[in-house]
Amino acid sequence: MSLDKSAVTSVPIHDLMSRRWSPRAFDVTRQVTRAQLAALLEAARWAPSCNGVEPWRFLIFDRSYDDAGFWRAFECLTDANKRWVKNAPVLILSVASPDPLSGGRPNRYTQHDTGMASMCLVLQAVSLGLIAHQMAGYDVDSIRARFDIPEDCTPMAMIAVGYQADPEILDEEIRKKELASRERKPLIERFFETQWGRSVHL
Repeated sequence: MSLDKSAVTSVPIHDLMSRRWSPRAFDVTRQVTRAQLAALLEAARWAPSCNGVEPWRFLIFDRSYDDAGFWRAFECLTDANKRWVKNAPVLILSVASPDPLSGGRPNRYTQHDTGMASMCLVLQAVSLGLIAHQMAGYDVDSIRARFDIPEDCTPMAMIAVGYQADPEILDEEIRKKELASRERKPLIERFFETQWGRSVHL
C-alpha cells in the first residue's frame, strides 16, 4: 500500500522532492536488498562537501545482515520511535566527523555537509520506491558507547529505511500523524532577500 502525500507546492518542483516525506508505517515482510543499500550509500557518497572533505560517516544496521546489531541500535531509540521503527528493515545513523579543511583548518561545515549527504540518500530511497524517515529521537550517549563512535564525531540523525505499509498497522496516535496533511511555512516567512527579515519577492 502506498500512501501518496505529495507536497502541494506554490510552483512545480522535481517529483522526487515533492514525493519525499517521512512515513512511519513500514512493511515488516519486505527487506531492503544489498544492491538497494549500495545505491543509497553511493548517492550519499556523491553529495557536495566543502573543499571535497566528505566529513560524513554512516553506520548501517540491516536486520537481514546482522539482526542483533539492528536491535542494539533500536534500543537506543526513544520509546515513541520504537513503537513504529520496530517494523523497519534498516536503520542508518548519520555522523558528522570533524575532518579539517585543507591546511588543517577547522571545518564548520561538517554537520551541514552530513545533512546534504543524508538528503541525497533519502532522495535515492524515494527513486527506488523505498521510504525513509529521519529521526532525532535517540540516546546519543548510548549510541556512542554501543558502537564506539569517537568523542569528536557528532551523531546526527537515525534514518529508518524500508517499504511503505498500510497505516492501519500503526497505533491510533501514530496513525493520525501518518495520515495528517503535510504543511510548510509560507515562503515569505523563511526566505529573505537583500536584508534579514525582508521577504523574498517572487
